[in-house]
Amino acid sequence: MAKKRSKKRTHVGANNPVTPTAINGHANSRDPKSMVIRIGAGEVGTSVSQLAADVRRVMEPGTASRLRERKANRLRDYVTMCGPLGVTHLMLFSRSESGNTNLRLAVAPRGPTFHFRVEKYSLTKDIRKAQRHPKGGGKEYITPPLLVMNNFSTPDADANSKVPRHLESLATTAFQSLFPPINPQTTPLKSIRRVLCLNREQSDDGTFIVNFRHYAITTKSGKKGGLPNLGKLKDISEFMIGGEDGEGYMTDGTSGSEAETDAEVEILETATKRVHSGKARVAEQDSEDEEAGANDNVERRAVKLVELGPRMKLRMTKVEEGLCSGKIMWHEYVHKSKEELREMEKRWQQRKQEKEARKKQQKENVEKKRKAKADNKKAGGGGAEAESDDDEMDVDYDSDLYNDDGFDSEGLEGDAEELVNARMEEDGEWEDEEKEIANGKSSKRKSLKT
Repeated sequence: MAKKRSKKRTHVGANNPVTPTAINGHANSRDPKSMVIRIGAGEVGTSVSQLAADVRRVMEPGTASRLRERKANRLRDYVTMCGPLGVTHLMLFSRSESGNTNLRLAVAPRGPTFHFRVEKYSLTKDIRKAQRHPKGGGKEYITPPLLVMNNFSTPDADANSKVPRHLESLATTAFQSLFPPINPQTTPLKSIRRVLCLNREQSDDGTFIVNFRHYAITTKSGKKGGLPNLGKLKDISEFMIGGEDGEGYMTDGTSGSEAETDAEVEILETATKRVHSGKARVAEQDSEDEEAGANDNVERRAVKLVELGPRMKLRMTKVEEGLCSGKIMWHEYVHKSKEELREMEKRWQQRKQEKEARKKQQKENVEKKRKAKADNKKAGGGGAEAESDDDEMDVDYDSDLYNDDGFDSEGLEGDAEELVNARMEEDGEWEDEEKEIANGKSSKRKSLKT
């Protein structure tokens, strides 16, 4: 009997880590996810479209990088998919009729929504053109960036300030929730490859302006390298000044455009050690004691930030309580008195009560229909019809996202064809077409018989 063949080359198991956090220290199913969307994809223009694409790169990997918008898509279409896809934030770019570029940061599914006006912006390609040694396109986007926020809270702010204290804390929480939290004890330093800096400009005129900057972190070993290669140079001066007209040997010190380093830090090396025998281990411990606490695993590395882009100057104009709808919590230009705020609160409470009453009535109607359907099945009166009827869905059609203006009218223009057919039938034109169709079919039959 022949020996049974054992497979040795196929279905080799991958040597993957047990948990996703071992890869980059961030991957988790509960991490926040975002969608960067252009509202009115065909109307915002090429510059805003490229800006949205650059912001998607900033939000990677927890964003929909290959999302394609259509001109017919509405906000309701994206909100509906937030729950199944686990999306927690929406960043909506749009352009007003006056030409202003706007950004809305919405926390799904219940809000709040922050409205910003993009006063100035620079695309990633513009920043790369201005740099002598641009960086990007590598492994920087595998892990989320490190979020650095500055001046978001004012020590002297209170509830009566132009920018209230609760608004500052709300904006801080919204921006912090864009990216997963970092645990300094467990997060490996190699996974932090980018920095997103949000700096709020200090002003006394009641404005909330945030500067958006995106950098890549580059490190260089502090160990001195070997001797420079001077074989192609004629004189030592070419090495020092970079040659005539700057066309010779260029170094970081003679480039004249960027600083060599921003800071130096000490990093604990994670290199593997060889396991020694008992005697060798004792000898190694004795040698370590003699060094008086010297640590060979600590390495000095130079840290430098290289801007990736894009840049944005965001000015907050309005804050809404819901998801792109609801009560206005703060407005930069419209200020209301206490009486007006009380009146507005009464109107919102009334609208909320009416909405709850409609939902309750709708639920009761659905229960009545289900009960009647069950009674018909028991009595055997409407068997087939009861089985063919679809169950009514308990949907809140009174929601703010389901207004008549929000529905997409695409595909409903087929009703015009029905009106044309009815008019042709009244004028007798449809009968002539029926005869032509019948004659065409009969002529085809005759040709087939012959």
